[in-house]
Amino acid sequence: MTPREAAISVVNKLVSAGHQALLAGGCVRDALLGREPKDYDVATNAVPDQVVKLFHGAHTVGAHFGVVIVKRGEHHIEVATFRKDGTYSDGRHPDSVEFSSAEEDAQRRDFTVNGLFEDPVKGEIIDYVGGRADLQARVLRAIGDPEARFMEDQLRLMRAVRFATVLGFAIEPQTWAAVCRLSPKIGSVSVERLRDEFNKIMLDPNRVRGFDLLVESGLMKELLPEILVLQGCEQPPQFHPEGDVFIHTRLMLSLLPEEVSLPLVLAVLFHDIAKPATQTVDENGRIRFNGHDQLGAQMTTEILKRLKYPNHVIEPAVEAVANHMVFKDVPKMRVAKLKRFMARPNFEDEMELHRVDCLGCHGFLDNYELLRARQIEFASEPLIPKPLITGRDLMQQGWEPGPAMGRALLAVQTLQLEGRLHTREEALAWAAEHGTEEPEG
Repeated sequence: MTPREAAISVVNKLVSAGHQALLAGGCVRDALLGREPKDYDVATNAVPDQVVKLFHGAHTVGAHFGVVIVKRGEHHIEVATFRKDGTYSDGRHPDSVEFSSAEEDAQRRDFTVNGLFEDPVKGEIIDYVGGRADLQARVLRAIGDPEARFMEDQLRLMRAVRFATVLGFAIEPQTWAAVCRLSPKIGSVSVERLRDEFNKIMLDPNRVRGFDLLVESGLMKELLPEILVLQGCEQPPQFHPEGDVFIHTRLMLSLLPEEVSLPLVLAVLFHDIAKPATQTVDENGRIRFNGHDQLGAQMTTEILKRLKYPNHVIEPAVEAVANHMVFKDVPKMRVAKLKRFMARPNFEDEMELHRVDCLGCHGFLDNYELLRARQIEFASEPLIPKPLITGRDLMQQGWEPGPAMGRALLAVQTLQLEGRLHTREEALAWAAEHGTEEPEG
């Protein structure tokens, strides 16, 4: 059973029981645009108790708002009773709701393209808000008074940018003016909600449009003011003919492939975040940013923690920022250090960061191409193979556990990675003769 078939089966059962039931919102919008809906919602005049009685295993998730989750095979369909919302004193949730009609339910929604219904039984689109015309014109328009819609739920300010980004729609002028005017209001929304909308914008292939809309609307100032500090931070023109750090960062976003990981896109945004704080001019007049990578990693940690990102996102993003200047040293790395550098779990994301960093300024990909060549060269065996010897082997030779043993094991591994030791016996012999000496090379 497909998700659509599951949703239609819910509609059919509700209709058979004497209720009105329609597909609602985003699934109708996406189907009309020829996009595969991510999920299907059903709106009905049946109240939650009636829905629960009709569907075995159904459970309410927001009885106050009339929402019931119905399971159909492996699919979970959200069934919501038509409603009219009361006032929104907290700027996010209605203080009260009143079960109502489909027409009134459409009027409470955010944008006209999200206010459409489909009657799959009759094969009709039901449009009370002019959403179909806006879909055809590719326009995002608030339903009714834009300012009133945004003041009801201030997260809609971020959602306006998200929908304009992912749908590729223009924002209707009055709606856009309201977004710009009310952008400071997002401070009342939970940071987790804002972060999730920001993620959807930045992970979309049209992310540069979203980035621009966030900046132009004033939403970026509220969410990530550090990004705006990059504007006007000049760079040495011989290495950065593209312009200031802000222009460079935006250009890098445009050079990313359509599908990216979240840590990668965050690393692109923040890799030069500390340049304004570290900018100096030397005696020859050259602009420098000494230590911007390490301070940038610290700032990235603070920003991402402020936005309550989980550690599995923070850690690779921060590591990429911290390491992005290491790539310039690749030609000078001895083989063992290079293999360790390449063997790290998020190396491919760091390679992509390096690629767009180069293309976003001087355009030279020498080190990127060198690393790709090394990947081919090293492909016949694991970058970090099973060690020839362990601490237990050295202890059997009379070594005491401690830092000296650790240095000896690291030295043996270095020689193994460089192809200078091949067997356990060779490794033990080298350790016995050289102890903790640093391998030459």
